[in-house]
Amino acid sequence: MNKRILGGLAALLLTAGLAGAASAETIRVGVSAGPHAEILEQVKKVAAQDGLDIKIIEFTDYVVPNTALASGDIEANSFQHLPYLDNQVKDRGFKLVSVGQTVVFPMGFYSKKVKSFDALPEGATVAIQNDPTNGGRSLLLLQAKGVIKLRDGVGLKPTLLDIAENPKKLRLIELDAAQLPRSLDDVTAAAVNTNYAVEAGLDPVKDAIARETAESPYTNIIAVREQDKGKPWVAALLKAYHTQPVKEFIQTRFKGAVVTSW
Repeated sequence: MNKRILGGLAALLLTAGLAGAASAETIRVGVSAGPHAEILEQVKKVAAQDGLDIKIIEFTDYVVPNTALASGDIEANSFQHLPYLDNQVKDRGFKLVSVGQTVVFPMGFYSKKVKSFDALPEGATVAIQNDPTNGGRSLLLLQAKGVIKLRDGVGLKPTLLDIAENPKKLRLIELDAAQLPRSLDDVTAAAVNTNYAVEAGLDPVKDAIARETAESPYTNIIAVREQDKGKPWVAALLKAYHTQPVKEFIQTRFKGAVVTSW
């Protein structure tokens, strides 16, 4: 084979390589540490097969990921349920939208001091989240378990001021969601979001003394900026998430602590 042919082949291969590189798209997706990050690692593998390169950016709280998305530091995030996003949009004016559902994390209460809510002593200290949507979610679960009664018409975001009856005179305190697992040494019981529970080594199925059902309005979502919702990479991200390999990973890894929504 002469040099001219070899040179032509080399040029052709280089052109093909550049075309392949150009066709790949990179997006940054923000997640909370723990299950969301683990799941997205699997999504990343599937998405790569379709030319979508996902850079996973981990956050340690629930506040920064939406700020980072709104400012353009990331292209999407996967860490929150729709009521939380709606509250952030209302309170902070973010132009962010949900583009698809992902998983449900049935939230639970945990305790190192009692084995059930029935055993909560009078005056027990119970910790809940200090953000409106997750704190309200915890109060609704307390009501569902018959521990407190909320006033009528509170919707999905009741506050401590909406407690109409508290027969055990529970002392309810509010803490940052990420701090709740560490509070278990100091309080009688605490509400812990599943991602933080798993990260802290708790088993939501076995260790929770009370837990939401899988039928929940708190299904998690993927959020993007409004102007990006129609872009091809959004459809590619959702397609990669809603696949059987990702579902099987969730079922195997979390054993019912996390439930898929598709």
